[in-house]
Amino acid sequence: MSLYCGTFFRRKSFWCYRLLSTYVTKTRYLFELKEDDEACRRAQQTGAFYLFHDLDPLLQASGHRYLAPRLSRAASLPKSEMEAELRGSFIKLRQAVFQLDSMDSSLLFTAQALLRWHDGHQFCSKSGQPTKKNMAGSKRVCPSNNIIYYPQMAPVVITLVSDGARCLLARQSSFPKGLYSALAGFCDIGENVEEAVQREVAEEVGLEVENIQYFSSQHWPFPNSSLMIACHATVKPGQTEIRVNVRELEAAAWFGLDEVAAALRRKGSFTQQQSEASPLLLPPKLAIAHHMIKKWVEKQSCSSMAA
Repeated sequence: MSLYCGTFFRRKSFWCYRLLSTYVTKTRYLFELKEDDEACRRAQQTGAFYLFHDLDPLLQASGHRYLAPRLSRAASLPKSEMEAELRGSFIKLRQAVFQLDSMDSSLLFTAQALLRWHDGHQFCSKSGQPTKKNMAGSKRVCPSNNIIYYPQMAPVVITLVSDGARCLLARQSSFPKGLYSALAGFCDIGENVEEAVQREVAEEVGLEVENIQYFSSQHWPFPNSSLMIACHATVKPGQTEIRVNVRELEAAAWFGLDEVAAALRRKGSFTQQQSEASPLLLPPKLAIAHHMIKKWVEKQSCSSMAA
């Protein structure tokens, strides 16, 4: 069984193969790598490699965390031999996501997203002919009609709903025990972000929201490379009764400031927190939902002090 070995170039740190001084210079260099096969081929001689097998990255256990070894050259060995040689295992990214070192996570997310996209776009949707990827893997081209295909992400809105004093958190049956998070759902064709937020909240918990405010965004590799668009919203006055859509959620509830703040203060890794008995477990720092909830707590705490 062979292994796929791809090269992924650092966006924030280029110390492994060249020193660049400015953001513009870095961006222009990355553009050159994506568009110029020969430049990419040269960079591969000194680039860093991550190993994947069937979309699973090779990871090494380090206490309660996983580290992704970076190799200085490509490799192709049977899976068992590769794991033994590098003292690691090919682990599903969803299984390891909250135990990854933060320096590895964004690059692994990008790498897996590209590999998955290439697996699913090997043929032209118009001609049916095989497409060919460029050296960097930034696009695929159909030789018969020169149609160019670029990797895409699915837009997802993730919304933290508040009634002023409380925030609404929900869970799916697939979540770890006790874990609650913000509401999330894919944008429909033809919707803008605000419309997607209003629809998703209405569908999942039967509430109408207003005062929608953009918070931040994040690439998320699940289920198939998503762009998480995070927003805060408030319910309309007097309309706080939750009606859970059981086809979408297992549970949803309002949580007060003290309870949410206490959950944020819990120490230890996400895995360690899971082993503790607690009525509320929040997403770890790697997830944008964590930062949305933290921002809400900070805002509410400031309001309480001012009052």
